[in-house]
Amino acid sequence: MSKKTDRNSMEQKTKVFAEDGKQEIQITRHFDLPVESLYNAFVDKDLFAQWMGSDLIEFEFKQYGKYHFEKRNPKGDVIFNGKGTFHGFIPNTSIVRTFEMDVFSLPAQLEFLDFKSLTDETSKLTMHVIFKSVEIRNELLKKPFAQGLNMAHNKLEEIIKKV
Repeated sequence: MSKKTDRNSMEQKTKVFAEDGKQEIQITRHFDLPVESLYNAFVDKDLFAQWMGSDLIEFEFKQYGKYHFEKRNPKGDVIFNGKGTFHGFIPNTSIVRTFEMDVFSLPAQLEFLDFKSLTDETSKLTMHVIFKSVEIRNELLKKPFAQGLNMAHNKLEEIIKKV
């Protein structure tokens, strides 16, 4: 059996679960990375910028520290802009943060990131994301959000394996 190689048919490794009528989503992804490496990709300024493929405007990984990144097209126009605040963390275990994307003009969301070691060389990321309303959550789900997140996670794994 041959594998298709076009981008639309590639496996979506990052899974997004959205239960009807709820203002939240659950995102899960298994990585072929130790949990320490996965966690580090979210808290190390340089690694974060690499896998997000964005310019970091600000990145202070500390309680109540801010982060702000943007991606520009070749003309210099901002095509994606994300920002938020870190609220708490337990090394290699969890991060609590807010996140908002100016490009979609939606209010901030609250994110709980949980990192779990599966084996010495594999780990799992679970993100519990809470939105202001069901309508706002549904609006985000109409966007190519899941595909973009999957692409970013693929890049994260590729970059960290080289480190």
